Amino acid sequence: MKDIVWFSEVDKDDVTLVGGKGANLGELYKLDINIPNGFIITSQAYFNALKSAGTIDRIRGILYGLNVDNPLDLESRALACQREILNLNLDKSLENKVEKYYKKLSGSQDIFVAVRSSATAEDLPQASFAGQQSTFLNVRGKKELKSAILKAWASLFEARAIFYRTEKKFDHFKVRIALPIQKMVESEVSGVMFTIDPVTNNKDSIVIEAIYGLGELIVSGRMTPDHYEISKNNFSPIKKIIAKQDKQLIKGKKGNKLISIAKPYQQTQKLADEKIIQLAKIGKLIEKHYFFPQDIEWAYKDSTIYIVQTRPVTTLKTQKKEEKLVKSPVQTDKNKIILQGSPASPVIATGPVVIIKSPKELNKIQKGDVLVTEMTNPDFVPGMKRAVAVITDKGGRTSHAAIVSRELGIACVVGTENATKKLHDGMVVTVDGAKGIIYKGQIIFGKKTLASEISSDKVEKHYKTATKLYVNLAEPNLAFKVASQNVDGVGLLRAEFILSQIGKHPKQFLEEGKGLQFIEQLTNSISTFGKAFGKRSVIYRATDLKSNEYRNLAGGDKFEPKEANPMLGYRGAFRFIKNPDVFKLELAAIKKVRQKYPNIHLMIPYVRTVNELINVKKMVDEFGLLKDSSFKFWMMVEIPSNVILLEDFIKIGIDGISIGSNDLTMLILGTDRDN
Repeated sequence: MKDIVWFSEVDKDDVTLVGGKGANLGELYKLDINIPNGFIITSQAYFNALKSAGTIDRIRGILYGLNVDNPLDLESRALACQREILNLNLDKSLENKVEKYYKKLSGSQDIFVAVRSSATAEDLPQASFAGQQSTFLNVRGKKELKSAILKAWASLFEARAIFYRTEKKFDHFKVRIALPIQKMVESEVSGVMFTIDPVTNNKDSIVIEAIYGLGELIVSGRMTPDHYEISKNNFSPIKKIIAKQDKQLIKGKKGNKLISIAKPYQQTQKLADEKIIQLAKIGKLIEKHYFFPQDIEWAYKDSTIYIVQTRPVTTLKTQKKEEKLVKSPVQTDKNKIILQGSPASPVIATGPVVIIKSPKELNKIQKGDVLVTEMTNPDFVPGMKRAVAVITDKGGRTSHAAIVSRELGIACVVGTENATKKLHDGMVVTVDGAKGIIYKGQIIFGKKTLASEISSDKVEKHYKTATKLYVNLAEPNLAFKVASQNVDGVGLLRAEFILSQIGKHPKQFLEEGKGLQFIEQLTNSISTFGKAFGKRSVIYRATDLKSNEYRNLAGGDKFEPKEANPMLGYRGAFRFIKNPDVFKLELAAIKKVRQKYPNIHLMIPYVRTVNELINVKKMVDEFGLLKDSSFKFWMMVEIPSNVILLEDFIKIGIDGISIGSNDLTMLILGTDRDN
């Protein structure tokens, strides 16, 4: 393995070597997205440096017997671990390589770079290390770069990172760190972009937040940003909130410097409307590439937009039962509204206020308290885990406090401006994270129900119509919410979203001898829908990814052809016949799910000919699925031949059809839905 690589040399398959951030920068480079160029010091270089110096054994000794719930002991041992790394003497060979790459990136004169952290955990795919490690901006010259590298490595043993790994039962030395070294953009405006609404998970919106100067202030929540919402469909504006900004962070001679903004500019819009639309289009393109909503950091300078990094949105996940409380207020006495801010996590909670001035005071937070502070950072996470709600003076809906609160499923209101002054310790408040309102005292709410505990029997008592109403679904985290509605089942459960979450090409699993692991992951996702809908039918459509879409899964480049027109190419039933091994993995998962949830059925996509349906049905029969009289076998009608020969298809034996209007319209009228 290499110690150093250019962005152009890596992609999504290199997460183990360069971490998620590094791999994504490589992907963006190959997508021709405008990113500041750079190179990556790999996780292998980090591990070799610690191992050869004996640092790993010394750190193991320091951490032996640690109780992470004792914040003073945790902080003390974390500092001791960091000292071990900061005192390392870099191997001369690595030091020379770093200097060589830096000189090539700089050209004739040393340039300013950002040293970013990209943690990675081999064999721990569910690990999420966002925000735990440090980034160092405006680093220039060989000496500063060496110092920043050691500091970034040492940040892997910050107290917050040790706490997270211990909580998750991760081995501290299975987690490694790579360092992307990237040209600095001295941004006039910077910010973040979510390709869904991060609060409501509305997939039709793109949310952009922007501030003047460097982006550190927006990510940390130290400054309340402008908030722009744009339609993902036609890029028309939905909402625009201009925030006052009196200070900005700029590059100084010795590090970053906070300066005042002239009064006439404090209340102005940070990013022009045409640039907002341009940025939204870039966001949609990146989301399309990854098949998953993205959390993107960007910078703007000299009329040019730069994408600094992208990662999957972390709050799109199955919520715990206690996070799914559905509450309706019986009274909302306006006299009891004491504060308002930006809604950041749509949960309602009541508790006593505890005002925290710094992470050193987190031992004051008890289970059930409302944490009130100016802003949070990753060091606040242990306290946030005990709190039922978070209120901040500063920050927007994409700040640290907002994102972590959504991940934890607790209420959050940000950008109140004066919560730390208006509220006081012990004061009981009710936090409405959906509306951005804080009430004095405990507000009486109506009956609480758990969406995940609404039984299918209750739903079946709803008023019935002669025509059954089925829904289309893709995301497991929405299964219980949709199942609680008055619907008769799922008419189309898309496999593509599930595969994008698994993230690896099925053939890669087979090549690694891990076919059973793929079946297990697919089974778990499909079972979520089976459980949520009880006796109501759920029609699972077998995977209809096209070759270009399959290529975006890890390992996909090895197994997929490059087609001029994938829309009309290697897909659907023909793919199942040509590549039965992959289809058989899906059939095995369906069979396994049906042992517990017999409401799961199968639909075949993109069937070009009657013979294709016959051959696919034979494979389904080989798994014994057709021998069960309760099993339903459907097909999509999305090709003109399906309509013309529908009676012939029916004679083969199908229990239902679903009209795929997108492909059918395109193929009948000769139009391109992507144009």
